[in-house]
Amino acid sequence: MDKAELELKIFVKEGDDIREGLLTCQQCDRYYPIVYGIPIMTPDEYREKSLEEPMLKRWGLTTGDKFLLEDN
Repeated sequence: MDKAELELKIFVKEGDDIREGLLTCQQCDRYYPIVYGIPIMTPDEYREKSLEEPMLKRWGLTTGDKFLLEDN
């Protein structure tokens, strides 16, 4: 949204392909999951956070007003 650099966190990689991961913006606190190798970069008004939460929990992540990485 703000054109800032995105940080990449990889959860599942097959060869050179990132199968599951997360792109986050440190500037605006938005996050974009990577599912089946596809980054989901849907605008906020079209996102279904309830569909994203189970996947984020599987990765040990939580959502709130800001996106938080849990320290494990």
